[in-house]
Amino acid sequence: MNWEPDRLDDPEQLADGDPSGMLRAVAASAAQVRTAHRVTRETDLSALVEEGRPRALVVAGMGGSGIAGDILNAVCGHGAPLPVVTVRSYRLPGWVGATDVVIAVSFSGRTEETLAVAMEAVRRGCRLLAVGAPDSPLQAIARQAGAPFVPVTAGGQPRAAVWELSVPLVVIAAEFGLTQADDEVFENVAGRLEEIAHRCRPASESFINPGKSLAMEMAETVPMIWGSSPLAAVAAYRWACQLNENGKYPAIWGEIPEVDHNQVMAFEGPLATRDIFAEESSRSLRLFMLRDVEEHPQVTRWREVSVRLAEDRGVPVTQVAAEGPHPLERLATLIGLGDYASTYLALGYGIDPTPVPAITELKARVSP
Repeated sequence: MNWEPDRLDDPEQLADGDPSGMLRAVAASAAQVRTAHRVTRETDLSALVEEGRPRALVVAGMGGSGIAGDILNAVCGHGAPLPVVTVRSYRLPGWVGATDVVIAVSFSGRTEETLAVAMEAVRRGCRLLAVGAPDSPLQAIARQAGAPFVPVTAGGQPRAAVWELSVPLVVIAAEFGLTQADDEVFENVAGRLEEIAHRCRPASESFINPGKSLAMEMAETVPMIWGSSPLAAVAAYRWACQLNENGKYPAIWGEIPEVDHNQVMAFEGPLATRDIFAEESSRSLRLFMLRDVEEHPQVTRWREVSVRLAEDRGVPVTQVAAEGPHPLERLATLIGLGDYASTYLALGYGIDPTPVPAITELKARVSP
């Protein structure tokens, strides 16, 4: 499959290449925020919050559902008075018990790892919240346990419903006093996503469309995506996952300063510079630095030196800064751009961004 950037500014090719409407799903992110906020507020959460703040919040989820836990942890931040842990497996950690809250998140409500954790949480006497598709096995577990259930109404793929899956968790965290997130915050987040949707709309040409511009910078490279804070690192992980699933494309992600103890050595390797005299095109590294206003002062120094080090070795660098006073806003500005970039990258290669046949085949082979 060849990279053809002209596809990105051809409305007919964009429409034909995206039959399942991934671009439309990304554009609906603001509506997801508003819907999820309203639905969560309409859910009776008394069984969860009346006993007060738990010892820990444990989020169980996989793939596009599991990142909701990472988003929650980033929003609560370093000053959270309790741990926020994401479990991506079939079992809860041994220390989880009746004083903890477990939030099971599954877009389909049928993810076998998440169902196993939800049932284990009930057996251990944990307070449970479930977020997922209505009329699903996950809702049945919540109903039997007398636990609140927040329905997810978005269609399509789990990765395209990140805000419907994440907003309920932030609402709960606010109820426990772990973050400040009132109605205005969620409306501001929706506004940020609407602004990104306008700037990245398909009719906007590549030279002024940040989503298309990022896709063009990513194409024919091996993207290394680094975050300059725990929040930016969550966005970096999301970018890499979206490139994997939407673009069927490899990507490396990490957080400063950890990456400067290992990944930085790739700047010295065979992919660090492109051979302009090679007969065949070859992929080379490109660094994407996701920046956040809440960097540790020493991390700022690491970031600045890392960028210079990359440029000195011929590795091109793209820097993207998070915007907004609230952590959920800043995540939205980074994640929103990455969602568009990965979709446009797929379309530029002539790839339908929606299907994930390898994941589907793998699940079919593993299932009994």
